[in-house]
Amino acid sequence: MAVPRAYAGHRLRCVLVVLCALCWASSSVRFVAGQAGQLSVDASPQTARKMPDKMFGIFFEEINHAGAGGLWAELVSNRGFEAGGPNTPSNIDPWFIIGNESSIIVGTDRTSCFERNPVALRMEVLCGSKGTNVCPSGGVGVYNPGYWGMNIERRKGYKVSLHIRSSDAVSLTISLTSSDGLHKLASRTITGGKKQFANWTKIQFRLYSSQNNTNSRLQITTTKTGVVWLDQVSVMPSDTYMGHGFRKDLASMLANLKPQFLKFPGGNYAMGNYLRNAFHWGETVGPWEERPGHVNDAWGYWTDDGLGFFEFLQLAEDLGASPVWVVNDGASINEEVPTAIIASLVKDVVDGIEFARGGANTTWGSVRAAMGHPQPFKLDYVSIGNQECWMLYYRGNYQKFYSAIKAAYPDINIISSCDKSTISASNPADLYDVHVYASSANMFSRTSMFDNTPRSGPKAIVSEYAVTGNDAGKGTLVAALAEAAFLVGLEKNSDVVEMASCAPLFVNDNDRRWSPDAIVFNSWQHYGCPNYWMLHFFKDSSGATFHPTAMQVSNYDQMVASAITWQSPKDKSTYLKIKVVNFGSKAMDLNITVTGLESGIKSSGSKKTVLTSAAALDENSFEQPEKVAPVSSPVADAKQQMGVSVSPYSLTSFDLLLEPSKHSII
Repeated sequence: MAVPRAYAGHRLRCVLVVLCALCWASSSVRFVAGQAGQLSVDASPQTARKMPDKMFGIFFEEINHAGAGGLWAELVSNRGFEAGGPNTPSNIDPWFIIGNESSIIVGTDRTSCFERNPVALRMEVLCGSKGTNVCPSGGVGVYNPGYWGMNIERRKGYKVSLHIRSSDAVSLTISLTSSDGLHKLASRTITGGKKQFANWTKIQFRLYSSQNNTNSRLQITTTKTGVVWLDQVSVMPSDTYMGHGFRKDLASMLANLKPQFLKFPGGNYAMGNYLRNAFHWGETVGPWEERPGHVNDAWGYWTDDGLGFFEFLQLAEDLGASPVWVVNDGASINEEVPTAIIASLVKDVVDGIEFARGGANTTWGSVRAAMGHPQPFKLDYVSIGNQECWMLYYRGNYQKFYSAIKAAYPDINIISSCDKSTISASNPADLYDVHVYASSANMFSRTSMFDNTPRSGPKAIVSEYAVTGNDAGKGTLVAALAEAAFLVGLEKNSDVVEMASCAPLFVNDNDRRWSPDAIVFNSWQHYGCPNYWMLHFFKDSSGATFHPTAMQVSNYDQMVASAITWQSPKDKSTYLKIKVVNFGSKAMDLNITVTGLESGIKSSGSKKTVLTSAAALDENSFEQPEKVAPVSSPVADAKQQMGVSVSPYSLTSFDLLLEPSKHSII
């Protein structure tokens, strides 16, 4: 837990008296003697401006095992044995063999019943329950540790599914065990005569664990001589978010941000290093056993595509967010399709929109309906590519995509990867995509990035922003504050910025391909980084009313502020939220003056929320998941003019409860 603020402040002031100063290299927050400043808020209706309804959302990329082994709750890694490639025998990693070559020979062949997933696992069992070659105790077979261990919880249900074929009698024990296989948590034995499994047969059942184990594995064993083939082996928790297959704790963290849009499936992930490994939506829909999966060569791992196009649309719906689909525009990191032969990719994207939006009687809408969603998804945004405007064929390809999509679905908002200066009547766009990656100091300075942007024409979607560099660490306080200042600037310029989301969203702590990230997890734990908690300060901004502010502080340019009025969905109470970012080392005494309110501020019912810590480079961890987290307290005697204290290196919000009679939101 975070150090109590009052105690931390007193102790640090005492240290400063003795030492005079603390250097930035030690990452310590310096409580320099309080300086006075003035913050004026103009809350009059004449200067108010409604902010976009979808101002703040989330961007999901399959990076850092964010989906496979993360948000998607499937516990088995390489469940279809396809990760080793189409040629057999192949690598079956991360499956391991139980037993030695005198008792079992394990390999792969192309005998699966699934046309798009031809590879199956073949186990030739040489030992038996009696005779000269007796199987070891517990039998022989294979096991799968999942993604760095399976989290199995006591009394929770796990849906097991697998396909079996054999011309011999079968006796297979499917178990959830400890990581060494010595302790069984749950098991079921499948038996059958010679004819029962002569053809591929799907077996499904539920296992219920007798105990907790955060580092478990699935194992399939036998003591019966013969040859057995296995394919499409799955273990899914029964208890998932909204019952749709998403890991409940991680999806809940997203829901708590109240995102207004979900951009997916990624940037480089959508492109691929090579087009053969791009995200091809059509191969990620339909029954999961029939999805071929693909190598995520942008980030270096295999994905079975259980988290496919349908699941992304379902997640957006479950979160109450608008889906924003990033389509491959014929470009990968290393390849590009010329405009002259782009037509098939254009048609593929139009087909994808039909899958999402078409009626249940359309070609692709019927596929969606067969997956259990007869009603269309509300797909209103399509982003053409991932910042490829510089590539040779992008503009020509973009116009092909734009024309075809608008002809079939004129209401869809199309997002260009080119900047605003390139957009014209001959190169139209509804929005243009902006990515911002910078050091903390540079990010803080970008609070004014859109101040001089022309106020007419298409608006920006800042779909990727993040602090990077040495002071970003794995997610530091100072990085979060810099991003908060940037978002304050976006609020100020929400007449030219329509949407914004950070990147990346998730990281499995066992596979960090990028730092920092908003949410860190392993098989059983999770925590939000400071920038995740920072986003909570902005989750009420979408659709709120923006009010101009003016900050006056002598010889100190490390503070920015914004103000909005928003309405609580719970009790319909209206609040004036004032956010103040202090990116520097000085404590600040602010005199806040609010003018122009149509009704007053109630003296009670207001609160102050602060995100800060003892050191600017503080991070959260599994051991201290809320070392840097918001702390709220009531505001006593709130009024239109009041003095407040703002800590160094902090984000502070004041939610001031307004009188209900006269105030209204635009």
